[in-house]
Amino acid sequence: MGRPAQLSRPAVVAAAMAVADEHGLAGLTMPAVAARLGVTTMALYRHVASKDDLLDALVEALLPPLPPESGGASWRERLGAMAAAIRDTAARHPAVFPLLLQRPAATERAREIRDGVVAALRQAGLAPGPAARAERLISTAVVGYAAGEAAGRFDRHDRRVRDEDFACLLTAITALVETGGPAPGALSEAGGAFSGAGGPDGGPAADRAAPGSGG
Repeated sequence: MGRPAQLSRPAVVAAAMAVADEHGLAGLTMPAVAARLGVTTMALYRHVASKDDLLDALVEALLPPLPPESGGASWRERLGAMAAAIRDTAARHPAVFPLLLQRPAATERAREIRDGVVAALRQAGLAPGPAARAERLISTAVVGYAAGEAAGRFDRHDRRVRDEDFACLLTAITALVETGGPAPGALSEAGGAFSGAGGPDGGPAADRAAPGSGG
């Protein structure tokens, strides 16, 4: 076997991504990454502190950059471009993409991207509190749709239908932002249908599975 390439953190992360793409997250082990690179397992720890550190690095690799405000793009264009990039990433790395829903946004890059989305929402006119809440809801909606699509949840629908669904999601996000962002009081104004106050049987709605969870 030839001499292994110079080891670096980016090389370790790239190898981990390749292993997870091929074998899923369950098959992503430090020995498997080391074997792919042709090095000992201990050699990896000069570049990643732990398995958790490696998983956080994969999260960072999955996160697309937010187009800068200085580029002249509107907040709609910036958020739309990021949403499309997230969907593309999910399609390229379906086995790894669920990490975005499983790991906290704890790394510096993840926080930078989150703060960038909040800044785009502030650019749209949202106050700080509603902008932060909107970021959480928008990120979860976009990542959740992309993860479901990548996992094959919507495979019974052709690509045209899925593209229309995604466009509808972006339209809903735009409408949410243009009306001032999410407001908890809107739940009671809508009759409390999603307030968790109770369902048809009088029990807490949150105790039951979400409707339509089967896709």
